[in-house]
Amino acid sequence: MAQGVTAAGLTVGYAAMLEQFHPSEVVELSAYAEENGFSGVMAADHFQPWVPAQGQSAFVWNVLSALGERTRGDLGPGVTAPTFRWHPAMVAQASATLAAMYPGRHWLGLGSGEALNEHVVAGYWPEAPERINRMFEAIEIINKLFTASLAGKDVKHSGTFYKLESTRLWTMPEVPPEILVATAGPVTAKRTGRHADGLITVGAPLEKISGLFAKFAEGAREAGKDPDTMPKVLQLHMSWAETDEQALTNAMTEWPNGGMKFPKADIRSPFDFEQMAKLVRPEDFQGRMVISADPDVHRAEIQKYVDLGFDRIYLHNVGRNQREWIEVFGRDVLPSLVR
Repeated sequence: MAQGVTAAGLTVGYAAMLEQFHPSEVVELSAYAEENGFSGVMAADHFQPWVPAQGQSAFVWNVLSALGERTRGDLGPGVTAPTFRWHPAMVAQASATLAAMYPGRHWLGLGSGEALNEHVVAGYWPEAPERINRMFEAIEIINKLFTASLAGKDVKHSGTFYKLESTRLWTMPEVPPEILVATAGPVTAKRTGRHADGLITVGAPLEKISGLFAKFAEGAREAGKDPDTMPKVLQLHMSWAETDEQALTNAMTEWPNGGMKFPKADIRSPFDFEQMAKLVRPEDFQGRMVISADPDVHRAEIQKYVDLGFDRIYLHNVGRNQREWIEVFGRDVLPSLVR
């Protein structure tokens, strides 16, 4: 069976949290995950960590290049906002370069952004509908650049939010990277089916994700695409440790944002999140993140998402105990998942 492929085309990769670990350690852990059966890496694109205790926030594109050298699996940012810190043309160039260096391995994960990262350029921070419209215009520009550049032509753009003077990408892969859009909302999921190559979402109640899949498929079919052939990608946060008590401590100290039951996209500072984290109680993780010392409890949770139709899953264990977790899950969880 291919590296990290557990059954019938299902791949399970490693979600590398650049908010929690020094970039050199991220590269080491990602390589170790691959040695233990994980398929590839989704690397977080943050300018700041969620809370100060996480302690890091490296530049994702540097780390992805290093991962390309140290690993053999797929790699991509989970996720980049091509809208505020970046002009879409720069995201297109970064992605095309990575895909040219590591053919067939790189995918481009895009999202509509969070103030925590995007407000650093000190522009107006719009409400969600505008952020989503900006993202889809950015995707239009990225696709234009990929298509025109492969055809050896210049392209230009003048839209609601962005302008692009006549240009092309001079370094291109033979096949452009697939564009995956992160969404948890039905309207955006439908537009994603229409305008992107695949969907990324995070762990949520199964009926909510079923609704997302239905809207995604609707949009894909409207654009003449077959939704069954388009990637459905999940990022799943969890807390595993040798005891239930340690797993809970890890969740409360390292990933309190996982227990915050409100939208987080408008919060600007890790120090504000730190204050909000004081309100998080153990029961707030219920239904949002599995916290357990039993690998089989985690396996059953992952299997539910596989049964729902995800074909690529990236796992994030929220604690610092990454190596132990990688070993245990590589041995006891990944081989037991069935498609």
